[in-house]
Amino acid sequence: MPLLEVKLSGAPDAALAATVAATLSDLTARILRKDPKLTAVAITFVPREQWFVGGASLAAKNASSFALDILVVDGTNTKDEKAAYLEAVFAAMGGLLPDLDPESYILVREVKADAYGYGGRTQESRYVEKKLKAA
Repeated sequence: MPLLEVKLSGAPDAALAATVAATLSDLTARILRKDPKLTAVAITFVPREQWFVGGASLAAKNASSFALDILVVDGTNTKDEKAAYLEAVFAAMGGLLPDLDPESYILVREVKADAYGYGGRTQESRYVEKKLKAA
C-alpha cells in the first residue's frame, strides 16, 4: 500500500496527472510488487518559474522536472528492485515530460511496518492477522 507523492513542473494538467498516476501505479505494481488497488498517488504541479536547478529556473532552462517520494514498508523490496524502479520511473517520466532535466529525483522511503498503515491500522497488525489466519 504505497503512497506516492509526485511534484511535476508546469501548469496544472489533468490529463498529464492521470497519465503519470497510471504509469507510476503500473511500475510500482510490476517492479515493487505493490497492490495497485492500495496504491495512492498525489500529484502537485509547480510552475517552472518557481522550480530551480543549479540556480536557474526550469523556465529559463526550457526544461521540465519531477520529484517522486514513495513510501513502502521496510524490507519488502530488494536493492535490485529499487534500482530497477528508479531506472524505469526516470525513463517513463522522460517520455511524459518534455526536455526532462537529469536533476529529477526519486526517493523510495522505507518505513517500519509498525509505523505505517492505512484505515487506522498498521501494516504490522495486518501482517500478524494474516499469519494468525494462515495458522
